[in-house]
Amino acid sequence: MAKLLVKLQRYFRRKPVRFFTLLALYLTAGSLVFLHSGFAGEPTVTGTQRVPREGPGLPYLGVMQLSRGFKAAATMPARGRRHGPWFKSTSKEPVERGKAGDHSSSRSWALRGRSGREKEEDRARYIGCYVDNTRRRTLRGVSFFDYKKMTVFRCQDNCAERGYLYAGLEFGAECYCGHKIQASNASESECNMECKGERSNTCGGVNRLSIYRLELAQESARRYGSAIFRGCFRRPDNVSIALPVSRIMLNMSVDKCVDFCTEKEYPLSALAGTSCRCGFPTTLFTLHEREDEQLCAQKCAGEEFESCGTAEYLLVYQTQVQDNRCMDRRFLPSRAKQLVALASFPGAGNTWARHLIELATGFYTGSYYFDGSLYNKGFKGERDHWRSGRTICIKTHESGQKEIESFDAAILLIRNPYKALMAEFNRKYGGHIGFAAHAHWKGKEWPEFVANYAPWWATHTLDWLRYGKKVLVVHFEDLKRDLFVQLQRMVGLLGITACQDRLLCVEGQKDGNFKRSGLRKLEYDPYTPEMRKMISGYIKTVDAALKLRNLSGVPDDYYPR
Repeated sequence: MAKLLVKLQRYFRRKPVRFFTLLALYLTAGSLVFLHSGFAGEPTVTGTQRVPREGPGLPYLGVMQLSRGFKAAATMPARGRRHGPWFKSTSKEPVERGKAGDHSSSRSWALRGRSGREKEEDRARYIGCYVDNTRRRTLRGVSFFDYKKMTVFRCQDNCAERGYLYAGLEFGAECYCGHKIQASNASESECNMECKGERSNTCGGVNRLSIYRLELAQESARRYGSAIFRGCFRRPDNVSIALPVSRIMLNMSVDKCVDFCTEKEYPLSALAGTSCRCGFPTTLFTLHEREDEQLCAQKCAGEEFESCGTAEYLLVYQTQVQDNRCMDRRFLPSRAKQLVALASFPGAGNTWARHLIELATGFYTGSYYFDGSLYNKGFKGERDHWRSGRTICIKTHESGQKEIESFDAAILLIRNPYKALMAEFNRKYGGHIGFAAHAHWKGKEWPEFVANYAPWWATHTLDWLRYGKKVLVVHFEDLKRDLFVQLQRMVGLLGITACQDRLLCVEGQKDGNFKRSGLRKLEYDPYTPEMRKMISGYIKTVDAALKLRNLSGVPDDYYPR
């Protein structure tokens, strides 16, 4: 056999033309066989026949029509999720999709693609390429980024679910929502960047938005369903300055006032009897001093089961309009003079604290590690080396003496260990905003995790108190309860002069995209008596260490067990 191969090799060296001719014939024959198999055996599927669904694979995004570049929708399991009328299909045919392998014919895919495009036109209509400005956004509602998986459908989905009229995509990975377009058209050639999650579609460009009008974002979906109740407040002294836009509404109701302020692009809607006022939270109207709701309990003229406040006491709602006064972020203009750590045990809310600090200061935060999922969600400082000096502070979970002493100062974030351990366990097995499976909680993973991580919760705090320089202790529970005051303390350590209006803006955007839903809380206590006894001992050790340094001890709710 070897001699035969040597002879063939020598032969083709002498006659290379024959070798290439033979290779071309071989490739041609293979192509013909492939094409023949593509047209053979086309299955027949009737209009009412249900096709088996694929198993779980991608995160569920609700009941979806197959759209341009979104074939992955076929693989999503039908888990329950709230969705508004924007998703309601007018077709009586089943919405289940089959596996891609079940329909291999070109004709079948072509028909399906045409149907998907027609349904997409019903859902959203592309209206053009528009100029955008980082200082004054064209679409001023909520926004989110995904530098790895952004698609047109995903942006439309998120904006429509929140009741917005327009969805815009920029820089291939950024999604902006709004009720009004506040900029001029740009040339279509300037919207030239492919979507990060689907190369076949365009997602804007540099400072350019590809904008879609969400045709089925019906009035019922937009009306105050997602407005947040902020409380009852005394009318500010300079009400015409604090809440500059107003309208008299003789037939007043909550949704009418919220709709009016949403249309005017204001994040606050204040009802004062028959007067509707709109504005921003400012030093003139901070929303920090709530009054008894009974003082606002005057019936609305247009809706007898709602309260509309009075001339002296305003009933305030937060609309869907995003307060953009704190949304701009950048790297430090010059190298930082000190390295400040944002130190915490895993699961203590470090990512949330980074979100708050970035909004409050306008500067990116960095990390001792690199987490691609956080970078893709907009934490652009994640990719910088932690010693680069371009970020305002550095996330770290380290607790060794050498690592701690490499920082000049630190914000030490401490959280109830029972909550922190569960949060980190969920992150480890379910991602940043996901959940561990029931099997993980009931299996050997949870007991092993507690045995290894509970001692670390204590030693992490003790090491930072012992070796850290200029350590500011912030309890996660205090940050949630009194965000404005605690954030002022944190920003002060970073050497930034806190702008009051910017901090007030942060209060309205405090949750960000890293808050787990409470819909999947465990129905039982995962901690055994032995675990509770061990953790209680660690809590007492940390409490004593804090008090030894003349700091307040751990919050009272650490001890209920």
